[in-house]
Amino acid sequence: MKTHLLRRAILAGVLATSSVVFVGVATPAVAQLVVKDPTNYAQNVLQAARALQQVNNQITQIQQQAESLINESRNLASLPFSSLQELQQQVQRTQQLMGEAKRIAYDVQNVQQAFDGRYRGGALTGSHAQMVANANARWEDSVAAFEDALRVQAGVVGNIDGARGVMDRLVSSSQSATGALQAAQAGNQLLALQAQQLADLTALVAAQGRAQALESARTAATEAESRERFRRFRARD
Repeated sequence: MKTHLLRRAILAGVLATSSVVFVGVATPAVAQLVVKDPTNYAQNVLQAARALQQVNNQITQIQQQAESLINESRNLASLPFSSLQELQQQVQRTQQLMGEAKRIAYDVQNVQQAFDGRYRGGALTGSHAQMVANANARWEDSVAAFEDALRVQAGVVGNIDGARGVMDRLVSSSQSATGALQAAQAGNQLLALQAQQLADLTALVAAQGRAQALESARTAATEAESRERFRRFRARD
């Protein structure tokens, strides 16, 4: 009897234990099924994709802003080379040669005084000694003018090498310009180089024109003196 009761108690304990195990095992299975619901999983993936796309858009915007700032800094960068001082020195050398003109300077009042004194009027009808002195002065004027023209020519030719070097450096700088400001500055300096060359050309033309004008004036004055001498010669008779 006792043995039969013992067996029934053991069997009941086994059944109770099995029920507990079954319930404990079944519960996680239900929970796992809820977590892996396809609808929730798809929504989570879609939200993650949208968030990733927003992050990518923000990264693209930042890159574009950085490129824009880099381009702006390039456009604002100054040209590392300046030819202004060298061009100014060349112009000053030419001006110095023009200012060193002998006898008759490049000055309206000085020219007027010289012509009144020895190229016309009483300078051509004075005494014989005065006429000889004025003729010699006019000859010296012409010689000095041609000398001045040659000196200006030499100075202009000397500036050619410097202008060529400046032009080479400016062209190289303009071709390697990294921004709009550098390109504009290179263009402005090329215009300054052209202005310097035009100044040299103007000085050269002025010097040659001065020499030719004085020589023509000397020739005219000499002819006038010759007529005056001939008139006096005939008056003696």
